[in-house]
Amino acid sequence: MAAPVKSPGHVVAPGIGGIGDSPLRPDGTLKVAGEFAYASDLWMDGMLWGATLRSPHPRARIRSIDIGPALATPGVHAVLTHEDVPGKKVYGEDHTEDQPVLAIGEVRHQGEPIAVVAADHPEIARRAMERIAVDYEVLEPITDPRAVIADPERLKVQPLGGITRHQPVRVGDVEAARALAEVVVTEEFEVGIQDQAFLGPEAGLAIPAEDGGVDLYVSTQWMHNDLSQIAPCLGLDESQVHMTLAGVGGAFGGREDLSVQIHAAMLALHTGKPVKMSYNRYESFFGHVHRHPASMRYEYGATADGKLVYADVEIILDGGAYTSSTRNVTGNAASLGVGPYEIPNIKIDAYGVYTNNPPCGAMRGFGAVQACFAYESMMDKLGTACGLSPVEIRRRNAVSQGSKLATGQVIESPAPLAEMLTRLEAMPMPPACDASDIRNLPGGASQTTHGEGVVRGVGYGVGIKNICFSEGFDDLSTARVRLEVIGGEPTALVHTAAAEVGQGLVTVQAQVARTELGVQKVTIAPADNRVGDAGSSSASRQSYMSGGAVKTACEAVRAELLARAARRYGHDDLSAIGGKIVSRAAGVLGSIEDVLGDDAIEETREFHHRPTTGMDPVTGQGVTHTQLALCVHRAVVDVDVDLGLVKVVELAAVQDVGKILNRLSLEGQIHGGSAQGLGLAVMEEIVVSGGLVRNPSFTDYLIPTVLDMPPMRLDILENPDPDAPYGLRGAGEPPTLSSTPAIVAAVRDATGRALTRVPVRPEHIVTEATSG
Repeated sequence: MAAPVKSPGHVVAPGIGGIGDSPLRPDGTLKVAGEFAYASDLWMDGMLWGATLRSPHPRARIRSIDIGPALATPGVHAVLTHEDVPGKKVYGEDHTEDQPVLAIGEVRHQGEPIAVVAADHPEIARRAMERIAVDYEVLEPITDPRAVIADPERLKVQPLGGITRHQPVRVGDVEAARALAEVVVTEEFEVGIQDQAFLGPEAGLAIPAEDGGVDLYVSTQWMHNDLSQIAPCLGLDESQVHMTLAGVGGAFGGREDLSVQIHAAMLALHTGKPVKMSYNRYESFFGHVHRHPASMRYEYGATADGKLVYADVEIILDGGAYTSSTRNVTGNAASLGVGPYEIPNIKIDAYGVYTNNPPCGAMRGFGAVQACFAYESMMDKLGTACGLSPVEIRRRNAVSQGSKLATGQVIESPAPLAEMLTRLEAMPMPPACDASDIRNLPGGASQTTHGEGVVRGVGYGVGIKNICFSEGFDDLSTARVRLEVIGGEPTALVHTAAAEVGQGLVTVQAQVARTELGVQKVTIAPADNRVGDAGSSSASRQSYMSGGAVKTACEAVRAELLARAARRYGHDDLSAIGGKIVSRAAGVLGSIEDVLGDDAIEETREFHHRPTTGMDPVTGQGVTHTQLALCVHRAVVDVDVDLGLVKVVELAAVQDVGKILNRLSLEGQIHGGSAQGLGLAVMEEIVVSGGLVRNPSFTDYLIPTVLDMPPMRLDILENPDPDAPYGLRGAGEPPTLSSTPAIVAAVRDATGRALTRVPVRPEHIVTEATSG
């Protein structure tokens, strides 16, 4: 049987790039040239094509399923329902097995999988899928999260109940503090459903294995988490599920949950043939989770000079029909619900709720994005009420080293928020709009204006994001490093299960190996489950965790190398530099090739971050986060106040990253995170009505293009975290938080509108009402 197409090991070019350098990404040219092998490019001779029948209803009982007409279709090899699941019929994230592999008697959201088909051709599979007859009893969907909180037993979407998690946070005495507040501001906010909008749809190839198991090539963010859910549903031991990462076309949290994995494997095991599944864009909108929509109520009290006295907050997150990551997202929203500000009295109630709306789970920012939009909008409103500028109101309340978060966790490492705000404010402003070129105006070449009705606005935003996993999770990553001589040159092979999802991890792993081993030639092996768990490519954690694992394994290899060199040369106090074995006392003694000869050194190590605790279920107190990272944004916009069109003219950002590992990749992360924040601010939303998605396409779901993304000014600070490898701070998520409120604040500044909902739409700007 021919081997499947898959992306090869990423061989990083020799002679360039340790920690602090900016070597080019080895996969970059392939991707730009259209030559990179993504999961949707997987191919094997004789493979079948899989397709999924999904529910058109957000809530319904299934009276019967007739697969006969589909099975009778020429070229169809299998049609499977929940009755054909060989093992457990349910799976789920966060140790909550509440999601059926295929619907069992009831569907709880539009797009829920009901049956899967395998056929000789994708079009045959699609036609057979349409011939499956399902008799539904359509039920009224439960779609109002606030109503669920009011009556969770009656409005129960699934057996687990109506509320996924209620996490309170209590600090001080809010009721008593109300009497001390000289200024009180209140507001309600909404955040719509944002999609990860990764360009590579879900895809995978499952191949029956000789040991009775399955070889699975799939685009995912966390292989070992997938494995723990896949194997029980297939009735297999985990050792019989052989996973290899296929080329991933973006993720942003949307690949943490399973998509094609179990379905393709079931079909492959049932038919005895390789089966490929690949979603189109329409199906992708139903095949993965999205960012939780939020409804939030905030009340802040302060002294007349702008010092916060209390915060009273309610955050409601709609998780849809199944648990996914909602519990952890709710915990994040609660713990970071008032941002990086010193507030002596706090009351927060954060809820994650089950509904029949689209399932929601992990997305870049993970609960902190929704809260950030609200608390930053409140800081602007409070500043206006106190007669203070947006920067000054934030400076007066900013946390610093030694401050406590809402959870009581002390900020132990430097947190120079006030300095970051001052540096941001001092950045040069962009020039005034040149209306002689219509491309500079809102609406651009559509010629909606020639400058009339265009008003400029400036806004600021601050965000704080936890890095790595939180709330007592024993987060780890595993790395195996092998050092040997190949072609007369010392070469390091780095093997982890960490998913390269476009963030540049393969480059960073090679930089770590070069730095620690003193060699130039480094190869990154394809990620698979033949090595231990590397955790998820999420939570801005892989440079910290897998970088830490590679560093630790390299240190073990280096120690053995130098021990051998000490025995060979009779010297201690040795180091490996540029491929040479060097003694401080005797200088260059020889080469790594001399020490290794035909032998190799291989070491496998786990890396764990410092322990955290859960949140107290009553007070929310606890040392819940591993690391915290700050980013601040200034946005400059031009708004056509007559038509409600917005052009973001410039974004400026100051971010503390601890240590710059690769400036080029880092700047790309800040730009990318800011672009997703821009999308949420002014264009991106999955529109849902009655539980039904109204815009499942990139025609109607709008994402920023090169024409929408403005130039950026960056000021990157390096205040090392002593507990992190090289002192780094995760950098991918913080800019996603602060960019959204900064842009909306700038639009408020230009229009005078309250704008309490994102994304901001033209009608929010041009309406005569004063509320958003």
